[in-house]
Amino acid sequence: MLNEPDELPFLHPWRHGFVRMAVAVPRNRVADPAFNAAETVRLFEEAADQGASVVSFPELGLSAYTCDDLFHQSTLLDGCLAALARVAEATRGRDAVAIVGLPLRVDHRLFNVAAVVAGGEVLGLQPKTYLPSYAEFYETRQFAGADAALSTTVRLFGRDVPFGTDLVFRARRQPLLALHCEICEDLWVPVPPSSYAALAGATVLVNLSASNVTIGKAAYRHRLAGLQSARCLAAYLYSSAGIGESTTDLAWDGQALIYEGGELQAESERFSNVSHTVFADVDLDRLVHERMRQNSFGASAARHKAQLAGWRTVEFDLAPPRAPGALRRVVERFPYVPADTARRDERCREVFNIQVQSLVQRLEAARIQKVVIGVSGGLDSTHALLVLAQAMDRLNRPRSQILAYTMPGFATSTRTLAQAHRLMAAVGCSAQEIDIRPSCHQMLADLGHPFARGEPVYDVTFENVQAGERTSHLFRLANHHGGIVAGTGDLSELALGWCTYGVGDHMSHYNVNASVPKTLIKHMVHWVAEQGLLGAEGSAVLREILATEVSPELVPAGADAGQDQPGQRTEDTVGPYELQDFHLYHIVRHGFAPAKVAFLAHAAWHDRETGPWPDALQGARNQYRLADIKRHLRTFVWRFFQISQFKRSCVPNAPKVGSGGSLSPRGDWRAPSDGEARAWLDAVDAIPAEEGEPPAAAQGVC
Repeated sequence: MLNEPDELPFLHPWRHGFVRMAVAVPRNRVADPAFNAAETVRLFEEAADQGASVVSFPELGLSAYTCDDLFHQSTLLDGCLAALARVAEATRGRDAVAIVGLPLRVDHRLFNVAAVVAGGEVLGLQPKTYLPSYAEFYETRQFAGADAALSTTVRLFGRDVPFGTDLVFRARRQPLLALHCEICEDLWVPVPPSSYAALAGATVLVNLSASNVTIGKAAYRHRLAGLQSARCLAAYLYSSAGIGESTTDLAWDGQALIYEGGELQAESERFSNVSHTVFADVDLDRLVHERMRQNSFGASAARHKAQLAGWRTVEFDLAPPRAPGALRRVVERFPYVPADTARRDERCREVFNIQVQSLVQRLEAARIQKVVIGVSGGLDSTHALLVLAQAMDRLNRPRSQILAYTMPGFATSTRTLAQAHRLMAAVGCSAQEIDIRPSCHQMLADLGHPFARGEPVYDVTFENVQAGERTSHLFRLANHHGGIVAGTGDLSELALGWCTYGVGDHMSHYNVNASVPKTLIKHMVHWVAEQGLLGAEGSAVLREILATEVSPELVPAGADAGQDQPGQRTEDTVGPYELQDFHLYHIVRHGFAPAKVAFLAHAAWHDRETGPWPDALQGARNQYRLADIKRHLRTFVWRFFQISQFKRSCVPNAPKVGSGGSLSPRGDWRAPSDGEARAWLDAVDAIPAEEGEPPAAAQGVC
């Protein structure tokens, strides 16, 4: 069997830092360790067969939590040891870890412990630290807290087993997998033991809980587990007791949760009458990268190094699952655009407010009354104009102080020109048209360009003369009217270098769109249309703009193409924005290698029939083969790392909008303008072109 991540098939999740976690809630019987062991083993084996590498169970699951004074009966305690031996034997020959709860006698005291079991052995035992003895809880009647322990090992089944809260269990063959256990109330205190465990290197924090249910408690558990996962930059596995626990005085809902870095990955149905298990593939690579990136995590570890000095690491063997199947997690096709309608509306409203408020501040600070903007009838300038309109409303200024100009050139279609005029009318701004063709023709003639002599030469000079002429007009108009130029270029264009440097669409006095990717702008414009902020006619023209081909309109269409749509397609050159925005997010936000980005893109995009789609999606529901993803990823890597950084090194001021959304050298992204892309290109070339191919060794660029 393949053991090392680099030897695994390309689409195997382990290869890219994913490890499958399972949280199981067995139906149990109070004080029946034999029955509870059998059900635990059954769920463990089922989870292992489904590719789970870690399977956690509830607090005191081998005995049941509600045994009360039965915990002082030797028969029950002996039965729990026998049950643990049965679970340990079940792990022999299985590539999975079981984490179970039981009462255990140590140093003439009774402890509530989590046992970490793998390969037929008990790897370690972690006692509960905080014992609640308030309200309905009386745990100190039966148990001692971890601080009462004297021993650091326990003689169990013929071997010395590490015992204590200071243990981290690390898999040799997947060193990103490092486990630590705490129990129920440990999470409810101001500084949970798992906080120190995370600083000591644990990436997966496991909470074995009983936690009877009361009104509102399930939501509170979510908040506790989610926030601990976020603060510790870790996965958090939470399991509470379910059916079978005594209902003499309490009730149980069997809630199972898996969080990763503050994000919910899986949740069980509550109040089930049968045993149940939830699964999620946890991205340990992402968590480790976040700890490296957020230097405050390391600073916190340094601050507490005295408390961490004595921590112990228990290493164990764990091979990757043989056939884990498809990735068990939702990978959003549009990482900047939530598929859920309510979250998407909230996102759009938040982004819009950030943009508007930032522009309001700039105008007030600069004591500027007017804003100049170029309106093409396309997507980006449309959204920027909508932001300007709301900013003027918030400042209680007339929208006529927005000086909007549409400037047709040699390739402007009748469609976009008409849309520009209709949009400006709907907004109610000052609107004018300036034909830039005469001034562009003069410049081309001054340059001696063939187009000025009537030759159909549409090279980069021809394109940039038009882009530069538009920007030059806007800046001089701003001088003339005492305003500032609002930029319209978006995050996706900055990433791909799809803008004209200097005196071109690269430059403005303040760019409201620079942190908003193309895919999100499309949904923002759709959101404004649905809100009816510009009235019926305004919403109609916004929908027409959404249906217009994305184009810089700098190269004329062929004679047979007509003028209803632009003749130049941006995505023919830079690749599909929906895929390039996906690449952008995961490379910039998470620092993922090309192979992992391609793996995630394949998981999200290989089948249009799987996974959620935004219900307001504009355009077709596309799917991409691994070969397509590889080709477009290479385009992204080349443009992003090799040829475009010099443009990002001197971008205008612009507000940061999202956590993966700034390429300003004063914000999220600082990089040398003369860096090389070879390492990333070699990594892309090593990606197999087809799903079934083995990964190739990295090779040079041809």
